[in-house]
Amino acid sequence: MERRPIAAFCATVLFTVVVFSIAASSSSNANLSFNFYAASCPTAEFMVRNTVRSASSVDPTIPGKLLRLLFHDCFVEGCDASVLLQGNGTERNDPANTSLGGFSVIDSAKRMLEIFCPGTVSCADIVALAARDAVELALKQAGGPAIQIPTGRRDGKVSAASNVRPNIVDTSFSVDDMIKLFSSKGLSLDDLVTLSGAHTIGAAHCSAFSDRFQEDSNSKGKLKLIDTSLDSTYAEELMKQCSVAASPSVTVNNDPQTSFIFDNQYFQNLLAHKGLFQSDSVLLNDNRTRKQVGDFANDQVGFFESWAQSFLKLTSIEVKTGEEGEIRRSCSATNA
Repeated sequence: MERRPIAAFCATVLFTVVVFSIAASSSSNANLSFNFYAASCPTAEFMVRNTVRSASSVDPTIPGKLLRLLFHDCFVEGCDASVLLQGNGTERNDPANTSLGGFSVIDSAKRMLEIFCPGTVSCADIVALAARDAVELALKQAGGPAIQIPTGRRDGKVSAASNVRPNIVDTSFSVDDMIKLFSSKGLSLDDLVTLSGAHTIGAAHCSAFSDRFQEDSNSKGKLKLIDTSLDSTYAEELMKQCSVAASPSVTVNNDPQTSFIFDNQYFQNLLAHKGLFQSDSVLLNDNRTRKQVGDFANDQVGFFESWAQSFLKLTSIEVKTGEEGEIRRSCSATNA
């Protein structure tokens, strides 16, 4: 595996130039800007970063949770913190979102910001910044650079459970299914493969990949592998952790090798037929995505460079700016 060294200064300049160029050319984030809070709340990003760092030092699963929270927010109603709203029929009530985590980190950051900069920093920006910072904490362990993202998102007022399933990736999706969904969000095939690399951290409940196994009719209480694209040794490990008798609360690390480090191990896992979800494995089996999987598996820096670009696009999906939406006083409820 190639791990080219990166000088910190050069990396920061490179990634800032890359994301600035993309930001300038994207109509979806035309009203976002770097250092948006420079005058109104100059320590906003610092306070979010410190909150994330503190929470992650206590619970190493926090980065994966915050990154997943961002995906589920941005793919439904855009990056507007609609996933944070509580109440009957909101996005949080959909079964696909009941296992989301990281809400307490967002709430902690918001409480701090409301003390020093009341009514200024949106929950949508906190979600985006917290995910960025969470990845950065895990990136540093692999030599990855910091990523700059613009801010200025506003919070949405609409959150409906019925909007969730049509707008998020199901773990049983084919490449065609994912291309269709990603394209509807303004994301390319390259973005699809790159952002799938988010599965290098985080964990999943057994139910998320249970369709790769079935109960063995010849051996009561045991599972057998039915998805032959999965490495048999890895499958055995999964069946032990997610046995028929396993509790629904049991989780499995997305990346069994470097579970808490944001690196390119996910793509190496795919080459070894150790992708946890079917939606992971199909990336290796499809001619349109196989080469990029191999490239990222062999070039960690190349993956990091692509991640910076795709992450910026992710955090800019259908953002609300200007007079749209609002700046919530509490992330779990609209101001009305």
